[in-house]
Amino acid sequence: MNLNTLRATAVAALLLPLAALAGQPVDVEIYDRKSGRVLPVYWHEGERNVAGEPGHEYEIRIRNRGHGRVLAITSVDGINVISGRTASPDQSGYVVDAYGRLEIDGWRKSMDEVAAFYFTALPDSYAARTGRPDNVGVIGVALFREAVYAATLERESAASADAAPAPAQKSAGQYADSAREESRLGTGHGQRLDSGAVYTQFERASETPEAVIRIYYDSHRNLVARGVIPRPKHRYARRLPDPFPQGFVPDP
Repeated sequence: MNLNTLRATAVAALLLPLAALAGQPVDVEIYDRKSGRVLPVYWHEGERNVAGEPGHEYEIRIRNRGHGRVLAITSVDGINVISGRTASPDQSGYVVDAYGRLEIDGWRKSMDEVAAFYFTALPDSYAARTGRPDNVGVIGVALFREAVYAATLERESAASADAAPAPAQKSAGQYADSAREESRLGTGHGQRLDSGAVYTQFERASETPEAVIRIYYDSHRNLVARGVIPRPKHRYARRLPDPFPQGFVPDP
């Protein structure tokens, strides 16, 4: 099927490998615009998690390391970032050129502007403010190969991907003394940013995505409370006060 989709023009950055698309390697990362750093990924029960900072704007960065174009249907909090509709893989998305890089920095408002993504309390999130809070806390990218390149890609050997680390699973009891969770993070509808895009044609090689990348996010405190991020060791090893540090009473 021929579908109109969008193709972003402003792209850049080094990316952290997170997934491979059946012979078409695709990387995704979350970049904190305020701190100027890529958010580290914490693996927990087979899923990727990142810790966001309230008030910080962020970008979703996608890099196509293969020689065929890919279509990236992208959602934040269960909402398509281009149309604002409740997200589905059959909707419009961004086309990433062969060996191209893409920055998605906000909710698309026109062919020239977006409203910046920023981490915020759930009630202030775009999803909650539009009556759709159920899927707050996840970023999704559904990936499709282009039909014209599908046969060629299937003949190529699959690119090797770094294996996800196998974190030691923590029992609930080990985090009994963790801080209580604070309000969950969502993604707000922020200031307008210049972000040009153009329409292009893309014929999908399949009706269903070749791969779906999910990145869950919340505050650092909440991820620690849930055991996603291990508590700092020094907190467990805190020295207890000694009731008898000296033998006699010294002068003040």
